Amino acid sequence: MAMSEKGILLESGTNEFEIVEFSIGPVSYGINVAKVREVINPLTITKMPNVHPWVDGIFTLRGRVMPLVNLPRCLGAESSTTSPKVIVSELNNYFVAFLVDEVSRIHRISWTAMEQPPNIANSEMVVGIIKMAEKMVILLDFEKIVSDINPEMNEKFNQITSAAPNVMDIRKNKTILVAEDSRLLRDLLLSTLHNAGYASIILTENGQDAWEKIEKLAANGEPIENKLQLVITDIEMPQMDGHHLTKRIKENEKFKHLPVILFSSLINEEMRLKGQSIGANGQVSKPEIAELIDLIDKFIL
Repeated sequence: MAMSEKGILLESGTNEFEIVEFSIGPVSYGINVAKVREVINPLTITKMPNVHPWVDGIFTLRGRVMPLVNLPRCLGAESSTTSPKVIVSELNNYFVAFLVDEVSRIHRISWTAMEQPPNIANSEMVVGIIKMAEKMVILLDFEKIVSDINPEMNEKFNQITSAAPNVMDIRKNKTILVAEDSRLLRDLLLSTLHNAGYASIILTENGQDAWEKIEKLAANGEPIENKLQLVITDIEMPQMDGHHLTKRIKENEKFKHLPVILFSSLINEEMRLKGQSIGANGQVSKPEIAELIDLIDKFIL
């Protein structure tokens, strides 16, 4: 099934999202519908030498070659089916397929219903837990899985060009708020922004945390522009997503002139339209950090 046919179109900024629920053994997992292109039966794969242990091989779908990640092996889980399914996904402009046991249905969920995972073994593979009436659904960190099999993605976070001394002097006096729920990406962003000369960074873990920080900065009535010059936000985050955060900022008289850049693995044609509809000033697909730095400079230098 193609997600363009089966997915439910969501109004931008509602703080809701949709997941495709799938299973491996007895455990239910979820992936954001926005990352899924279609669900297919397994195709013939070609084995490749010296690939990552999680990758079964490569296959061609409509002229596009992509790797097939064996998700049970990645998670250290036992498959319980002889009729698996394949979820074809697009992440960071990179097509990759995931082998799973079964794909069941699509759920519409509020980000407020998603909780942070407990800090236990393999929790770095999990971005959140969704409690439903009869079960829990685990949201996996597919970006981390992809970056583990394709390290070139993380290398792009360090690909920044040098700037003139006068530009570096201006950058160091600007304050940027970052909303990103992945600890790995928060650390990478912080390091890269610091290396680019942006020394004053406020880190937050989700949109709700970011919104509360922005309100606190403006609590004494001083214009927000005196305290904060730009917001960078992921889209997928627990409690409040980046679209809802952007919509709140742009609908608030005190904050609407604050530049907001969406920095997400979900940036595709449809998501760009959603971002534009809520007033995002810029949108950059992870991990294109050089493009992000250029946009930051454009809005606040």
